[in-house]
Amino acid sequence: MMIRIHQVHGSVIPADQRRLTEAQSIFREHFQAVADYADTFPDHLDHPFKYGYRSILLVCEGAMGRVKGFSLFLIFPEINSALLDFMAVRQGTRGGGVGGALYEATREYCRRARLRGLYMEVLPDDPALVKDPRILDENRKRLAFYSHYGVNPIVGTEYETPIGPDPAPYLLFDSLDRTAPLRRSEARAAVRIVLTRKYSAIVAPDYIERVVESFVDDPVRFRAARSALQRDSKAVSSRTGHLSQPFTYVVGDGHAEHHVRDIGYVERPARVDTLKAALARMPFFDRTVPSHFGETPVRAVHDPDFVSYLKRVCTRLEGDRPVYPYVFPIRRPERKPRELAVRAGYYCIDTFTPLDRHAYSAARGAVDVALTAARELSENGRRVAFALCRPPGHHAERRVFGGFCYFNNIAIAAHDLARFGRVAILDIDFHHGNGTQDIFYRRSDVLTVSIHGHPNTAYPYFSGFADERGEGPGLGFNRNFPLPENSDDAVYLQTLDRALAILQRFRPMFVAISLGLDIMRGDPTGSFTLAAPTMRDIARKLGLLNVPLLVVLEGGYNLRNLRRGVTAFFSGLAETIENNRCHPME
Repeated sequence: MMIRIHQVHGSVIPADQRRLTEAQSIFREHFQAVADYADTFPDHLDHPFKYGYRSILLVCEGAMGRVKGFSLFLIFPEINSALLDFMAVRQGTRGGGVGGALYEATREYCRRARLRGLYMEVLPDDPALVKDPRILDENRKRLAFYSHYGVNPIVGTEYETPIGPDPAPYLLFDSLDRTAPLRRSEARAAVRIVLTRKYSAIVAPDYIERVVESFVDDPVRFRAARSALQRDSKAVSSRTGHLSQPFTYVVGDGHAEHHVRDIGYVERPARVDTLKAALARMPFFDRTVPSHFGETPVRAVHDPDFVSYLKRVCTRLEGDRPVYPYVFPIRRPERKPRELAVRAGYYCIDTFTPLDRHAYSAARGAVDVALTAARELSENGRRVAFALCRPPGHHAERRVFGGFCYFNNIAIAAHDLARFGRVAILDIDFHHGNGTQDIFYRRSDVLTVSIHGHPNTAYPYFSGFADERGEGPGLGFNRNFPLPENSDDAVYLQTLDRALAILQRFRPMFVAISLGLDIMRGDPTGSFTLAAPTMRDIARKLGLLNVPLLVVLEGGYNLRNLRRGVTAFFSGLAETIENNRCHPME
C-alpha cells in the first residue's frame, strides 16, 4: 500500500483544512474521554506557543488521499526536545504499517529539527494497576511497539504517581539515535517543563517538584526490553523517506525544444540544466513532475485572441529559423496585418523575442510547471514550491508577449491560488514585471510589488515607475521600487524591507515570488551588484513571512550566478523556515 506523510501547518490552506478535519475525526474515534481536545487543534497550529510549546501535526495518507492516521507532538525549545502527545490510526485500518510509518516520520522530523530527544507517555502494562484485560492488552501492545524501536520506560522515578483514580503513565524517551546517555539534569528539566506546560491545570506545583526531584539516577535508567520484537534503533532509523519534503521543485523536459541559437540570445536550456544540478544537491528538495492543465487557465489571464494567435503562428511556422517582430501597427491597431509572421508586432513589445515552432508548446509547458507548483501549495500543503519555468513569463501582459516571455506563468499561478484567498506577488527580477502589473492592475485580491532597475535605464523602459499604484479596485495594490544602476547589497536589502512591510500589512494566504537571478553582479542583462550571500539574506527575510511560498523562475543568464545564487537562496530559505517551525521563540 502506498502511503505518504504530510505536515499540517495550520487551518487556513485548503489542503491543511481537509487533513486537519480528518485527523480530528480519528482523534475523536480513539480518545472519546478527551474528545473536546480535538477542537483545539486549529488553535494549536495557528498560534504557535500560545500554549507554551509548538504543536506539530503529521498525517498519513493512502493512495486516494484519505487520512489513515496522525501523529501530534509538541516541541519545547528550551529543552530542545519534543513530547509525542497522541498518535492513532483510523479504526478499521489493517496492515500497511501506518503506525510504524507515522512514528518513523515523527522521528525523522525531530532529527531534521536537530532535537535532543522525543519523550512520550504510555499507560502501564502492570496487571496490578490495570484491571481491565482489554485495556491491559492494548497497553502491552503499545509498549511493545515502542520497544520495537529501542524505546522503553524510564524507571526509578515517581513519574508514575497517580493524580486521580486512574493509573499514571510511564515516561519513555527516544534518543533519536544519539549515543550520549540521558543525563539526570536533562531529564529533570524536561519533566518540569512538560508537567508545567501541559498539566499545570490539574497538578499542584509541589507534585511537579516531587516528581522532578525523584529523578536521582545519573544517567537515567530504563526498563529492560520485554518484547522479542525489539531491534536496533539505528537499523530502523535508516528507513526514512516517509515524511514528504517541505520543499519541491517542478520541472519539465519540453522546454529544451525551445532553443533559439541566434548569437546574443541568452535565454537558453542550459539555465534549467544548471539549476536542476544545484537543486539535486539540496537534501530538503524533492522533484515533482508537472501535470497538464490545458488552455483554460491561460485564457483566464490572457486575451483569448492573443492566445489563439500565438498557437496558430507557432504551429504553422516551418524550419528552425525564428521570426522576429519588426512591424508594430500602433497607429491602426484594428487593422491587423494579414500575414501571421508580420502580425507578430501587433502582439509584441520588442524586437528581440522571436516566434518559432516550439515557442507556444514551450510556453504552455512553463504554465503547467507553474500551476503544478501552485497546486503543491494549495492541495499538497508544501511550504515552498519552485517552478523552473522556461520560457519565463513576467513580461507577458494580458494581450502581448516580449522580454523572452510568452505567457505569464506567475500571473496564471497566482490567479489559480486566488480562489482560496489573498495572494501577494513579489518580483525581485532585475527587470520590471510589466506583464504581471498589467494583469492585476485593477484587482485588489492580488497585491503586486516589484523591486527592479529604474525604467529610465532598464528594460522594459515604459513600465515600473513608482507612481504606478493600480487603478479602480486595484488602486494601492500595485507598488514599484525602481532602483538606480549599480545598486548594491545594502540598498537592495533596505528596499526589500520596505516591500516586505507592504506584504505583511496585506496579510496574504500565499506569496508568489518572481525570482530573477539577474540581480546578481555579472549578469549580462542587469547592472545591480548583489553577491551570492545577499541572495541568502533575501531568502531569510522571505522565510519570516511564514506563509506558503511559490517561487517562479524568471531571469538570470550567468550560469555561475544561477548555480551559486539558487544554492544560497534556498539554503537561506530552508534555514529560516526550519528554524521558524521548530524554534520560533528564538
